[in-house]
Amino acid sequence: MRNKLLLAASVALTILCWGTYGPVLRWGQAGMSTVTGEVARLRPFVCVGLAYFLIGVIVPALWLHYRGEKGDWTLTGIIWSLAGGALGAIGALGVVLAFTFGGAPVYVMPLVFGGAPVINAFLTIYVARRVKEIGPLFLAGLVMVILGAVTVLVTASHGPTTGASGGIASWISRLLATALAVVSWGAYGPVLHKGQAAMHHSRMRPLLCVGLAYFVIAVVVPYFFLGEMGESSSYLRAGTIWALAAGACGAVGALGIIWAFNFGGRPVYVMPLVFGGAPVINTLWSAHVGPWFLAGLILVIAGSAMVLVLAPRGEKVVEVPVEVKSEPPTAE
Repeated sequence: MRNKLLLAASVALTILCWGTYGPVLRWGQAGMSTVTGEVARLRPFVCVGLAYFLIGVIVPALWLHYRGEKGDWTLTGIIWSLAGGALGAIGALGVVLAFTFGGAPVYVMPLVFGGAPVINAFLTIYVARRVKEIGPLFLAGLVMVILGAVTVLVTASHGPTTGASGGIASWISRLLATALAVVSWGAYGPVLHKGQAAMHHSRMRPLLCVGLAYFVIAVVVPYFFLGEMGESSSYLRAGTIWALAAGACGAVGALGIIWAFNFGGRPVYVMPLVFGGAPVINTLWSAHVGPWFLAGLILVIAGSAMVLVLAPRGEKVVEVPVEVKSEPPTAE
């Protein structure tokens, strides 16, 4: 019972943090831009990477040094955890680019949060080879989560957005950037789960690997691009604070995912719950609650409950036949 409560709390923490991520990041982009009506691109991404480094590298390193924990370092676990961190960072870059190319959170986030669990579910099922264990009710719950999340965001009332939005080139760029986030964040959960399992269910070690991957992709790489390309932005106080806050939300949400896995959660239902609940929090920042909003919220809650209850549980048990050796007859 205690593990179930901790599992629910961990999932709720990630939902809250990742639901806050989109609006806060957009405020950071707008606050860093030095051109009216445009948003910054690389500098907010650098701030996200710095926040991940502080929360995902320094904190776990100190924890492991002074307190330690169960599990140990393994090469397989390090590789999978670094891969999970790389997917998370690339997904964050996809969201940043989608906003930069004129995308608004009102439709970027429902596409990301609606598409990512589909990628996650099918990848998890394929890796675990449990296609035959997935029933129609589980799939119906997954569809309800996605449709509910989309309904909640699309029917919400939002203010005006900034950034360029015209032209077929901008539309294609937004679509490709959103698809990058969908695929990357959809694969994030299963890959990170494999890394944690390979480290014997350690919590801080996989998070440290995630933080290192974010630091390389979101801080080191953009530093060289800023030097070569530059952009119309600056580390202004308000924008920097908001961008760092967005990175902190992402990092704490990643820690919540790791905790959820450690308390018995599995990607096949943890990630759909997160991607179903996060857009609701995202919308509540600026939404006017109407009947369609409430209908979408009910869909998310009902679908999430179905996903949680009907998800395949436990590992496959392989029965090994026991060979019974017959004794040779004895002479009387």
